[in-house]
Amino acid sequence: MQQASQRVDGGQPVALSANGVPLLDVRDLTVSFPAGAGSTHIVRGLSYSIARGETLGIVGESGCGKTMTSLALLGLIPANGTIGGEINFGGRNLVSMTQRQQRHIRGREIAMIFQEPMTAMNPVMTVGRQIAEVLVRHEGLSKKEAGKRAVDLLAQVGIPSPARRAEDYPHQLSGGMRQRAMIAMALACRPQLLIADEPTTALDVTIQAQILDLMLTLQDEAQMSIQFISHNLAVVSEVAHSIMVMYAGKAVEYAPAEELFSNPLHPYTQGLIKTLPDPDRQVKRLYVIPGRVVSDISAGCRFARRCPLADDGCRKVEPELVEVAPGHQVACLKVAS
Repeated sequence: MQQASQRVDGGQPVALSANGVPLLDVRDLTVSFPAGAGSTHIVRGLSYSIARGETLGIVGESGCGKTMTSLALLGLIPANGTIGGEINFGGRNLVSMTQRQQRHIRGREIAMIFQEPMTAMNPVMTVGRQIAEVLVRHEGLSKKEAGKRAVDLLAQVGIPSPARRAEDYPHQLSGGMRQRAMIAMALACRPQLLIADEPTTALDVTIQAQILDLMLTLQDEAQMSIQFISHNLAVVSEVAHSIMVMYAGKAVEYAPAEELFSNPLHPYTQGLIKTLPDPDRQVKRLYVIPGRVVSDISAGCRFARRCPLADDGCRKVEPELVEVAPGHQVACLKVAS
């Protein structure tokens, strides 16, 4: 699916809906936490947008800020954190909203599939009751109607004997079933924006395909937008229209999905793709990007310590995103020059 786009100075290309306005438009997002006498930034100056009916894939190693970015959209970062910048959703700035206003949007207009369903679900409520509660609160259904819908939703995500499982508590379900129950809860109100944080990690391949098909079907029916976070680049390549690669709290590359995989420009993106198994390439050991994500760098490119192309200039100047082809931006001095 192709979306129109235009560029915002200093930021990502903005994906536009049919009416010319993106559903989600994030501008210069920062998320910081106290650290000693100062603060540490987990997300730094992030800008991106998602049009209605579009899927944006966000990839990167653990600790790069993917999940914290998503939690910031919902106002769910830890209490000692601070959110800066703008998060414009449907023309409303979520950052300036009260907690009460945000609660009205969560679950109804924006829903999230959390990475760890065991910690995200209430351990003393049955699975069916937790799903039904969303429908009672946001859809105005009676408890009886919501209970029936909850069973239907569990069936849609492939849980066997859904009526019986609706009476179970989270700890009575397997990891894969808990994940599917979490997905059912997120999809209950057919949100305008679905944030999916590693939604298929605990699922076998058959159920994984079923869940992805369900998400894409709902996207087509309701023009639902999806922010899809995953370590699985193969899955992202199948579902995303555009992909943003994050490293140490910033975007280092942004491009249409096909373009990113056929022509990755940032050394970090190239490294991520190189880690994918290739049946046509027999190796004794799979490729691993050397080193680890670090954020305690005062100057220069944050990937410089791990980059095979880095020189002294890279360690002094932090690169900004530069458009090198239509819709394709990269933050690398070597590529931009």
